[in-house]
Amino acid sequence: MAIETLVVGAAICAALGLISLQRRVMASHLGAATVRLKTRTHDMLHPYRPELHYMRGPGPKWLEKHGGRYE
Repeated sequence: MAIETLVVGAAICAALGLISLQRRVMASHLGAATVRLKTRTHDMLHPYRPELHYMRGPGPKWLEKHGGRYE
């Protein structure tokens, strides 16, 4: 009787360990998926638009140094 109880207890502990491991793996995958979703959402809503940040041309010091000509 004692050996049977010990075996059943060990089996229950092993099963609980596997369940705990599976929960950690699932939580890890869920966390990674959440990060990817946030990144893709941000990229869709806030795209990089370089035409909004281009330089408008040389400044006054450059024009003074080069005689006001822009090539």
